[in-house]
Amino acid sequence: MTGSSSDDSEVPSGATRRSDATRAAILHAARERFAADGYERATIRSIAKDARIDPSMVMRYYGNKEGLFAAAVSVDLRLPDLSAVPRAEMGRALVRHFLRLWEGNGELTAMLRVGATNQAGAERLRDIFREQLLPVVGRVCPDPEQVPARAALCASQVLGMSLTRYVLRFPPAAAMAPEELEAWLGPTLQRYLTAPSP
Repeated sequence: MTGSSSDDSEVPSGATRRSDATRAAILHAARERFAADGYERATIRSIAKDARIDPSMVMRYYGNKEGLFAAAVSVDLRLPDLSAVPRAEMGRALVRHFLRLWEGNGELTAMLRVGATNQAGAERLRDIFREQLLPVVGRVCPDPEQVPARAALCASQVLGMSLTRYVLRFPPAAAMAPEELEAWLGPTLQRYLTAPSP
């Protein structure tokens, strides 16, 4: 009886490993394809081909392209708790965090590229903004009613910098050292986070 139970537990384990490997291959291929082609031009067929699987497997796991995109760009920004940072350093800490997170991160670049050109991508960016950035800003903002506006201003700086540095690759922005970007953008985010309302 014990041996039978052990055998039974091994079958799902192997199946689970294969399933996890298939999902990982699909998501990796999807991120690469969305980043290269954008949301509209990327197809389930091309993603399946890149992942070396049948397109029906993509549909089985993710339903449709929108479901696949949402899974492929399910991003945890791992934002720091700014309330634990010295007040005068909050802006620089946030910029530093985003630069470290974004450097060489194809998933974030794909998300930004698609978000700028497609409604599904834009909605995904809004979800991340609402779920992850708003609470962080809310913990340090001097006026609770201004949290959405201040968070949006912070996002405008971070996303604008990321667009010019990682997607459009404007030479000055792409060439600038992270420390230099931090020095330029930190005070701006600091003002958005903690300055009195104008």
